[in-house]
Amino acid sequence: MPITIGVEGLTEFNQALKRLDKDLPKLTRLAMNKAADVVVQYGRARIPVRTGRAQASIKARSTRGAVRVSEGGNRAPYTPWLDFGGRTGRRKRTVRKFISEGRYLYPALYEKSDEIQQALEDGLRDVAAAAGLEL
Repeated sequence: MPITIGVEGLTEFNQALKRLDKDLPKLTRLAMNKAADVVVQYGRARIPVRTGRAQASIKARSTRGAVRVSEGGNRAPYTPWLDFGGRTGRRKRTVRKFISEGRYLYPALYEKSDEIQQALEDGLRDVAAAAGLEL
């Protein structure tokens, strides 16, 4: 159930930045990371803590054109189970109520959408200002 938030004109914006200076599009990635950090911080604050591995596994990953928030990994493969629920363990005996919209990341996206949008707008405005462009 991936959710996509599109930024209209982001590709053209990155191309214009690249024409000005080849290093400027990297700033776009950093601006998008700031927006994703809103979701990361919200999710980390709400996930149950025993060792802290599940908390630490929530990370933002980005490129110039996309940003993703991921959870789990080799050190905390159970994190998606904590978020969504289901059955696990020997003979699937350990049960956590399944919630298709999740408990941590998707609710963060829904509840903090205005804050995410504002962080993204501010970040892209800062990138444009650093490039000497006026919006």
